[in-house]
Amino acid sequence: MIAPMEIVLFVLIAGGFSFFKARSQQRRIALLGGYLGRFEIEKLMQTLMDGYLRALGEEHPERQAQVWSYLADQEEKLFEQFRQFSEAFSAVQEADARVSKFPIALPGADQWAPWATFDMRLALQIHAQGLAQAMASSPSAHPKDRAFTITAELMLMQHTCHWFCRSRTVASARLLARHKTRYEQVLAAVLPQTRQAYLRLLKPTP
Repeated sequence: MIAPMEIVLFVLIAGGFSFFKARSQQRRIALLGGYLGRFEIEKLMQTLMDGYLRALGEEHPERQAQVWSYLADQEEKLFEQFRQFSEAFSAVQEADARVSKFPIALPGADQWAPWATFDMRLALQIHAQGLAQAMASSPSAHPKDRAFTITAELMLMQHTCHWFCRSRTVASARLLARHKTRYEQVLAAVLPQTRQAYLRLLKPTP
């Protein structure tokens, strides 16, 4: 039988955990949002993803060419904005840029377990390089393959942002709910260079 005192202690611990977790997540959301709010990255991402589907479903060659031309301009805008965002975020202090590798959010994990964290500033640099390489793919590349790769790069970047604000588990759940795609599928679909650099960043520190 559980004593009343044990119940009270459990409630206090659970309440304290929830409080500090919420405060930590609010701080991270405010930090990232403060930088992202300067740009239209999310809006451009949605424009590209919807546009790719429209272009690939267009049967008339001339109209399809017009859509691809329009999307090329949007790609350039998105990359330039993301490059600026990544550069701006690099000014964040390292202590504020650390992200816990644990699957769930543990308050203060970036402080008491620095060996189990990665640097968000470096992650954003990897995503910027991946987008640049995907968007600069050979003109001979099939439009469908190119659009697929760019979309995967964008989804992985979005997953990292959600991971920074919440946790890896929440980020993966949002990815599945929003795009009907698993984290492992996205990771397998990005460019090999992106995947290798990303996995090196997440590799456990001895």
